Amino acid sequence: MKRNLLVITLIIIIISSCKKDEKVTKHEGGVTGFVQKGPFSIGSSISLQELLPSLTPTGRIFESQVEDNRGTFHIPNISLVSSIVSLRADGFYFNEVSGSQSASQITLNCLSDISNKSTININLISHLEKPRVEYLISQGVSFAAAKKQAEQEILQIFNINKPNLPESELLDITHYSDDNAVLLAVSLILQGYRTEGELSNLLASISYDIRQDGVLTNSSLGSALINDAKHLKLDSIRQNISLRWNALGINDSIPNFEGYLSNFINSTSYVFTNYITYPTSGAYGLNLLNLIDSIYIGNGQLLSIDAFLPKGATLRVEGLYNIGLGTQNGWNLVFPSQSEIVLASNKSGHITMWTSISTNFSIKFYENGATVPTRIKNIYVQ
Repeated sequence: MKRNLLVITLIIIIISSCKKDEKVTKHEGGVTGFVQKGPFSIGSSISLQELLPSLTPTGRIFESQVEDNRGTFHIPNISLVSSIVSLRADGFYFNEVSGSQSASQITLNCLSDISNKSTININLISHLEKPRVEYLISQGVSFAAAKKQAEQEILQIFNINKPNLPESELLDITHYSDDNAVLLAVSLILQGYRTEGELSNLLASISYDIRQDGVLTNSSLGSALINDAKHLKLDSIRQNISLRWNALGINDSIPNFEGYLSNFINSTSYVFTNYITYPTSGAYGLNLLNLIDSIYIGNGQLLSIDAFLPKGATLRVEGLYNIGLGTQNGWNLVFPSQSEIVLASNKSGHITMWTSISTNFSIKFYENGATVPTRIKNIYVQ
């Protein structure tokens, strides 16, 4: 009986000793930062979870909310044993491509060591790198090394070479610098013309794909990135951001994201597949724009003028002489001269109208804002 009491006493002493060694560190000012896709909206939820170096949760969780439409958050009165934390943000955000607030919420995550920092920003790079960091740590890589490696691997997806880029949680798209231009360019490429659901699915798919080897091997995901990137209207995006920054009272200049976005478009090995297409025929008969036929019957035969435009694409066709035109479903009429009719469209999806022809002519196609024809088609009347 005395032996059992002695064992129990020793166990209690050991447990008490362990608890005394568990030092709780109080972060006087708490943790502050920004949540950005574009900036998250006021009221978006924020949670901070403490993790052990192995990334095992300790059970300590702290909650807060975004305080304004700049995405600002503050989590006060934080007491931690470990300096490794995981942050999660759920909310609406400003879409720089559309120039409007998102229609639904998305979730963004971040892993950070806050032993030497009290400002942590949550963004798309921090979100993409999290599963990769978790995997690397499970393989014995230190937290700092895993963070650095994961960040550089993500940059390679977008053909960005910035070996000295700060940690993702230190980047901020609302401040002018070349480093912040990287984050903004990556954010725009990922956003593209996607809905919030499509964006969340893309982020999850990329994170899963790169988790074990750090390389984006799914060719369809790569094509999804370049497909939308090529159709982005950079001038409109800069104007959207400028208007939003002015409304929020942000006085800093917009980072020069255009260079990194253009470099990705011009140097990526991902295959562009999101072309404007021209069906062989439409609702009214043979398609005048198709890439197969060149000889058509004149004298009143109805023809279609049809195209399928991806989101963000634009099309202008010139050189239509002496033709009859019907209802313009998605087309806009432009008249640069009395004898020539020009059609233009920036509507995504199927655009169509009917026409009839009576003479030979050539059609010049200007796709996606091109200043020289991307193709020319000769039309012959039989």
